[in-house]
Amino acid sequence: MPAEIVENQFASLSNGTRLHYASAGQPGRPLILFLHGFPEFWYEWQAQLAEFGQDWHAVAPDLRGFNLSDQPADVSAYRARHIVEDLRLLIGHLGYQQCVLVAHDWGGAIAWNMAIALPQMLKRLVIINAPNPWLFAQALVHDPLQQQASAYMNWLRQPGAEEALAKDAYQRMESLFVGMGQRSAPWFAGEARARYLESWSKGLTGALNYYRASPMYPPTEADPGPARLQLNPEDFRVRVPTLVIWGESDVALPSNLLDGLDTLVDDLEVARIPEGSHWVVHEQPERINRLIRGFTASS
Repeated sequence: MPAEIVENQFASLSNGTRLHYASAGQPGRPLILFLHGFPEFWYEWQAQLAEFGQDWHAVAPDLRGFNLSDQPADVSAYRARHIVEDLRLLIGHLGYQQCVLVAHDWGGAIAWNMAIALPQMLKRLVIINAPNPWLFAQALVHDPLQQQASAYMNWLRQPGAEEALAKDAYQRMESLFVGMGQRSAPWFAGEARARYLESWSKGLTGALNYYRASPMYPPTEADPGPARLQLNPEDFRVRVPTLVIWGESDVALPSNLLDGLDTLVDDLEVARIPEGSHWVVHEQPERINRLIRGFTASS
């Protein structure tokens, strides 16, 4: 039977951040932590919580800036190192020293950073449609197709993006779910749609501040973006066993972002889903669950 999901839990962390999270399964069992992306919140992982809560302690937080978690006003509060610190403290708050980490989109960007900075805390890493930061930086600087695919990031960084996205009852927010490689989003209806609208009504600035705080965005004539960075690929090496799941119909993050990943991840498996869009977690939850289960069987 699917595990019961418990919502409305909060962790007050020693860095002053208060995170909301949902969970399923018994504390004390191995911890599996799920990180959502933009424009989502913990609910992205409801199918995974119900599945993995049967034999894990499955936890899905709202990242800072999203939904019921704290939404600091300062853009600099959304730099990756601060989000990683939230996660380090959350794992400790839950009573663990290690976890399996599963992450998508912006959650994936944070998870890559955590695997690089704190590999001892991760037993295994599962990434879904989120590029390694070194490969993404190179693509943003050198690949015109990636620059075009990521042009929306510069729009989201602009002042006033919150108001534009909220206009007409969040119509533009809804359009994101059919604008990244799929013609329709049948999963985005009924309770799911109501949940997302409620989450967005709590504010969008924190979520957009991830884009504003990041150095990863397409360069322009006025702003070189990641081209100004002096990056060493060895600083982005991942030594945690890693499964990357990629919906290959993602128009914002094309699958050529996987090229060269095996040179940066010491122990890598890749599962390609040709028909999957950026939202493959929603489109094929059972397949995602099977892939994660197979990868974590020995954890």
